[in-house]
Amino acid sequence: MKILIIGASGTIGSRVTAALESNHQVIRAGKDSGEVSLDLSNPESIRQALSQVAPLDAIVCAAGAVAFNQFDKLSREEWDLGINSRLMGQVNLTQIGTEFLNDGGSITLTSGIIADHPIAMGTSAATLNGAIEHFAKAVAQELPRGLRVNVVSPTVVTESLAVYGDYFPGFHSIDAKDLALSYLRSVQGIETGQTFKAHAGN
Repeated sequence: MKILIIGASGTIGSRVTAALESNHQVIRAGKDSGEVSLDLSNPESIRQALSQVAPLDAIVCAAGAVAFNQFDKLSREEWDLGINSRLMGQVNLTQIGTEFLNDGGSITLTSGIIADHPIAMGTSAATLNGAIEHFAKAVAQELPRGLRVNVVSPTVVTESLAVYGDYFPGFHSIDAKDLALSYLRSVQGIETGQTFKAHAGN
């Protein structure tokens, strides 16, 4: 398969890339890195990037910015960061991506454990993660030509505990290489409209 991975240089994206590139043609994309430049918050950037590499068999999104802050201090700018990137970025990616996928192709989006298990300063992220999961469940019923869409919902990854561990007290982490298996399941499987929750034990 020919697969575009957005956020391929990140902690999660790099492991997903490593898991897929041995058997598939992988194209790396990112806002400031990769073979293709793609700004998830800009629909025109999404369209331009996809048009450069189409046709594709799969699109994987392991990116999407979101702000963390106390609810009473969350600014409209912080809300908009997540809305434009994490939520509408992935919605736009799905809508635009359908134009550039081969029949039977797939799109894999990313949410996160705090859609189910809230954390301090995580109201924006929890809201947007939950919205992405409901979006995928709904839009899967409407996609044409046998196209599929799923979401991977990770817990905090072990490699990021030094940075994010304090936000997730008592949570079980997952190694990025093990998390990558959920992305493989989405790309190489047959399911659609599902959220693969890679946080057993939490």
